[in-house]
Formats: sequence, C-alpha cells, structure tokens
Amino acid sequence: MKSLSRKALTIEPSQTLALFARAKNMKAEGIDVVSFTAGEPDFPTPAIIKDAGIKAIQENFTKYTPNPGIPELRKAIAEKLKKENQVAVEPSQILVSNGAKHSVFNALQAICNKGDEAIIPAPFWVSYPEMVKLVDAKPVLVKTTFANQFKMTAAQLKKAITKKTKLLIINSPSNPTGAVYTPEELAEIGKVVASAGIYVIADEIYEKVIFDGIRHFSLGSIKEIRDQVITVNGCSKAYSMTGWRIGFMAAKREIIKAAEDYQGQVTSNANSIAQRAALAAFTNNLDADLNSMVSEFDRRRRYLLGQFREIEGIDFVYPRGAFYLFFHAKSYLNKAFDGKRMKSSDDLCEYLLLEHQVAMVPGTGFGDRNWIRLSYACSMEDLQKGVERLKKGLARLG
Repeated sequence: MKSLSRKALTIEPSQTLALFARAKNMKAEGIDVVSFTAGEPDFPTPAIIKDAGIKAIQENFTKYTPNPGIPELRKAIAEKLKKENQVAVEPSQILVSNGAKHSVFNALQAICNKGDEAIIPAPFWVSYPEMVKLVDAKPVLVKTTFANQFKMTAAQLKKAITKKTKLLIINSPSNPTGAVYTPEELAEIGKVVASAGIYVIADEIYEKVIFDGIRHFSLGSIKEIRDQVITVNGCSKAYSMTGWRIGFMAAKREIIKAAEDYQGQVTSNANSIAQRAALAAFTNNLDADLNSMVSEFDRRRRYLLGQFREIEGIDFVYPRGAFYLFFHAKSYLNKAFDGKRMKSSDDLCEYLLLEHQVAMVPGTGFGDRNWIRLSYACSMEDLQKGVERLKKGLARLG
C-alpha cells in the first residue's frame, strides 16, 4: 500500500482539542471531571441570532451562497470594521469563511510561498506554527518574556526579520496568555512592519472580551501599514457562536482575491444559515448580551486572581483579555507523587487530571513546556470546585 502524506503525518494534532475530547470522554464514563480546557464561551448564543438562523431555515435559505459571503454580511462587516476598529475597507475586501481559524489559513495560503518565514511570538496559539508548516513556510518563534507579560517588543521583531520573512502573526488579546498589546506597543511594531515591508495577520477574535476599561486597538487602523495588514475576526467569542463557524478576513483586494480563489476550490461558501445569523449579530445592538457575558468573565477572572495569589510558588500573567489564566507552577515542577516526578507541565497536567479530575492544557503546545493554560469559560461552580482540586493536588506533591 502507498504511504500517506508526509506533510499530514508531521503535523502536530491540536493539543487543546485533544484534551477537551479526553475530558469529555472521561465525563461520559461517569468521572466527575472539571474541564478548564475549552476555548469557548459557556453562554448561549443570543436569542436574536438564533431566531435569525431559524428564520433562514424556514425561508429555505439553505443553498449555496456567493463564495466570499452574502453581500449584506460583507457590507455589515466592513461597516463594523470602519466604525469600531477604524479599519477602512470596502465589502469587496472581506472574505467570510468557516471560522477565524479558517480565515488565518486562507490568509497564509494567499501570501506564502515555500521557504517563506512567518514570525510568531511565543507563547502562541497552538495552530499558528502548524498552519504555517501546512503552506510550506517556516515558523520562526520569537521567545517573549514573563516580565513583559509575554508580549513581543518592536526590537524583538526587528531582530527576527530576515530576507525570507514574509509575515508576522500577532494575537491581541492573546490566547493563551490573556495579554493585551497597548496602542503604543502596536504603533512601534507597526513602524518595524512598515520599514520591513512584511505582512501581518492580526488575529483579533477576542477583541470584545477585554477588561479593566481597556479599549481594543487594531493594527489595520495604522494608515502607513493598512495594505500590509490582514485583519482576522469572527463571531465565535463575542457572540458565543463557536459552533456556527463564521469568521472573516479583511485585507487589500489582491489578498482577498487570492484567498477567495483558494477557498472556492476547498470549501466554497461558509454555511448559509450561519451567515444569516452572523448578519443579525452585526446589525443588531447586542451590547446588553455582550456586556453581561464580559462582566461574568470578569467576575470569574477576579475570583481566580484572588485564589492564585494565595498559592505560593506560582507565577501567572495578569489577564486583561480573553478568558484564560496562564500560569507557571514553578515550585511544583520536579516534585513527585507516588514515585512519578513532575518534569514538565505535561506531567503536572496528567497528574491533576488522573488523580484530582481537573483538566487543563499544558504549555507545550503553546511553546513553553513549563506553563499551563486554564480556561475560565465555565460556570463559577465548576471554577470553585476545580480550583479547590488544583490546590489540593499541588499540596500533595512532595
């Protein structure tokens, strides 16, 4: 029998999806697992969005749509970007896809050639390096520091750029750290981008989940690099629409055309019903739903921060966005339980899952094997139960 694709066989599976599935399977077996793995809001999709989806079905809006998205949705997204993000684009500069992840991949397909380099600050979202590899480019990981809340500096970017550099991928608010780049930090990065002439994929999927009175800033709003920035966003996090699978990218027309042609050969249009639902999300005032969700995330965040400050021997990033706490159980690595030594976050997460039934994602997949990502997109009841188990588990290590 012929061999399988070498490219497919060398791609690492998504660690977050794998651990989410493992925790779910344990629950199905009757094990009381508290899962802090999922990167999705635990709130229902707002009623007005669900109603729009139901209406689309009732009106038989269930056929193919134009490949880049229905015109009214592209128009609504362009208007949202102009009004909220100061990103000046026309509807023809929007491509609607099957989630923001799909949009990132489409963007990479549109701009990368074999051997190109993509700069990715580490820690990073697990899929960025693997998607870069899938388009035959090379991920260049720039190690950031805890002292700077794991945010890449303009100086670090400048140092990492070579003749082969094609793009930078930046995510703010960040998964996994929850860090948020300031307008000043992004402006400095923008100067380096302008000077080097590279592209930027700005993944802004968490832009609405932001705390402490901070306002989101879009790199694509900087006039000098407007044509170099590919803005990626979607409905999953802001409107609790993870399963609806609607994302989009906004860029100059040449990039959109290339990505559109690629999508046309691979998936064609995004789900027609979900597009109508997304249109309702972008054309109705859902501030009350959004504010309620973010307020609850903030309540959980503050609870976690209070609890983690009480645990000796732990460092953590102060999260200002998204719904993750990224922590380093530095004093518990190299300790042991039942003869097994905790050599990395993988060992620690395995121990906490099997012995204390609390599931988290080790930092290995995010680019740092000593850190752990905890998602607080769960109920406060589960959060309290899980934190108590975490504390108990750490205390038992010797």
